[in-house]
Amino acid sequence: MAAKLKIVLGTSNSHKVHEINEIAREYNVEFILPDCGGFNPDENGSTFEENAEIKAKEASRVSKTGEYFMADDSGLCVDYLNGGPGIHSARYDTTPEKRIEKLLDALKDDKKRTAHFVCALCLCDKEGKVLHKEKGTVEGKISYSKKGLNGFGYDPVFLVEDKNKTMAELTEEEKNTLSHRGRALKCMLEWVKVNFKI
Repeated sequence: MAAKLKIVLGTSNSHKVHEINEIAREYNVEFILPDCGGFNPDENGSTFEENAEIKAKEASRVSKTGEYFMADDSGLCVDYLNGGPGIHSARYDTTPEKRIEKLLDALKDDKKRTAHFVCALCLCDKEGKVLHKEKGTVEGKISYSKKGLNGFGYDPVFLVEDKNKTMAELTEEEKNTLSHRGRALKCMLEWVKVNFKI
């Protein structure tokens, strides 16, 4: 079997690398962290797609090794909050617990709770040239309280449509099939498989 294609993932989140590698298991691809120490790009885009591109290009700029670089930008969009926290999902408050508390507080008194997760992916080469982009979404609603121990971020309060379970109550296998990141990544990996002949 040919050596795995290594793709540098524009993140400092090792949990995200693990999750993405789990989804990519059936493909001959391995995602690795940038080798530059701290990875802290200025995410000043106005959309998930723009921020994913910023992070992918920054990974190609600062990483000492690697031929291909991918980044994702994802977040939670709540209809009652006019699509918020959206691209500010990770900066909605200072800790994951506080972000969830703030969200539940904003939706108390039986507000409209429909929401969706979005994941935008961008792949570029070491010159920073964009090779391909993908986007995945999953519909659901915000629960009244946290449930489940799996996942991270807003997963404990995001009820997946038709599942009656939060994202954090799903098994890793279920989440990887249903999640916004799983859907976007499968499409990206199919593109890589065909175009890189792996």
